[in-house]
Amino acid sequence: MNGAARVDIPTVARAALPHARALAERWAPGGRVRGAEYVARNPTRSDSRPGSFKVNITTGRWADFATGDRGGDLVSLAAYVHRLSQVEAARRIAAMLNIPGASS
Repeated sequence: MNGAARVDIPTVARAALPHARALAERWAPGGRVRGAEYVARNPTRSDSRPGSFKVNITTGRWADFATGDRGGDLVSLAAYVHRLSQVEAARRIAAMLNIPGASS
């Protein structure tokens, strides 16, 4: 082992769900909630207005319908927005939210 703690990505993704709206607002500011979706500008590109980038704040699924980028949870969203690996994104979310048992 290299000394780095392993992270349980599914555990982090599930534990982050209650914070989905706050995380979406933090990572893609300036959007608004419409039903179960947070609709915002894609922070990775120069959107002129919100609409194609959506995060389901109930399930954590997200997509940019203009580019076809999508993911199934908040860990993949963090990885996409911040250009991180899934493991590093999960570690950062776990640390930010103080998620117990995230490492294995």
